Amino acid sequence: MSMKRTNVYADPEDLAIIKEAAKRRGVSEAEIIRQGIHLAAMANRVWDEPLFSRTFEGRGRTSAKAEVRDVVADAVRRESGTEAETAA
Repeated sequence: MSMKRTNVYADPEDLAIIKEAAKRRGVSEAEIIRQGIHLAAMANRVWDEPLFSRTFEGRGRTSAKAEVRDVVADAVRRESGTEAETAA
């Protein structure tokens, strides 16, 4: 992976925490800073597509907890082949 050098100003207390963490984890301070930059970049990324871009047809109401549980349990039984055993 290619990298580009940059300079940033950081709070001395944050740098002390990074130094301690790097020593404890056995990695470089730069690695921890790179991980932090990556997390900040991902947290502020604007995605091309919304997380829930697909729409699904339904009854227009929120299913009850018991109904969801029953549907999931039925699907698990069908997938595992235990439906016939349960019905018997």
